[in-house]
Amino acid sequence: MAAGWTERRNKQFEQALAVHDRDTPDRWHKVARAVGGGVSADEVRRYYELLVEDVGDIEAGKVPFPPYRPPNNAAAAATGGGVRRQAPLAGFEADRLRQLRI
Repeated sequence: MAAGWTERRNKQFEQALAVHDRDTPDRWHKVARAVGGGVSADEVRRYYELLVEDVGDIEAGKVPFPPYRPPNNAAAAATGGGVRRQAPLAGFEADRLRQLRI
């Protein structure tokens, strides 16, 4: 999350993007107003551009996932723990941003 962007502000940003698609006149001004806290239209537009870049990096495999230990249970041991795991938040964020690219 960008400096100064709280989880609450990020949620407001996501909701505003869902309402104000790319065809909305003065889109970034309306998104900035919905986010509040004195955020400018340029700031929300730049934040959006950074998130789009992040999604591109995730999809291109440029973002390394943290190592996960295999689950400690008999079923995993029996199968060799061969389940490929993805960083949960990274996958969620990528999916969410794909939805927001309106």
